Amino acid sequence: MPASQYAFISAYPILSVAPGTALLRRSVSAGVALFIEVGRVALGVAAAEPLVDDAGQPLAQAMDHQLGMVEGPAWLEANAAVLNLPSAIDAVAETAVLLRRVPLADFRAALSGGSSAALAVLGDVARAHRQQTELAVSRLAKDAEARCAEWLLRHAESSDKGVCSVKLQQRKRLIAAQLGIAPETLSRVLRHLRERSLISGSGRIVNLVDPSGLRSLAGL
Repeated sequence: MPASQYAFISAYPILSVAPGTALLRRSVSAGVALFIEVGRVALGVAAAEPLVDDAGQPLAQAMDHQLGMVEGPAWLEANAAVLNLPSAIDAVAETAVLLRRVPLADFRAALSGGSSAALAVLGDVARAHRQQTELAVSRLAKDAEARCAEWLLRHAESSDKGVCSVKLQQRKRLIAAQLGIAPETLSRVLRHLRERSLISGSGRIVNLVDPSGLRSLAGL
């Protein structure tokens, strides 16, 4: 959809960026909503360490794992702007890109002009897309133990006595499918976490003995 159909962004200048430029970083708030006028942007998990040439000068950002791409005209990672959250994904310009940077306050003010029902639907769609993106990135960026630790933390509940635990309401094969691992791998990971005193219990209840240790393992 061309920028001309978004009257509120026409006041913001068009900026040009070179191929290989990092436009968004995972877990980092951009502070703006990005509208891609022209060009193609890769989405995924970028290399952990910036690449440099023999002289120590930075090279174009490399993408370790690509999940998809966005081609202008289009908003880039709009769900983060809608939900006012940091980006869930890395975004790197694949080609030369022309874009507009819209301050989040202005972007959200423009959304407020819609009906409450439309805004509710938009929020639901943004949250669903966000969850799918986070799961896909987690599968690429983290090993099996880190994914399992993150899953346990997300599903944990605290009792009146302050005990943090997870009730496994699904079969292990379904949980393993959510994590992108084999059921045998899930069983092995849970055993390793017990051996490291991060969790305890067996059967349908898993107690989180060391939540901070699990957060560290999950990279949270």
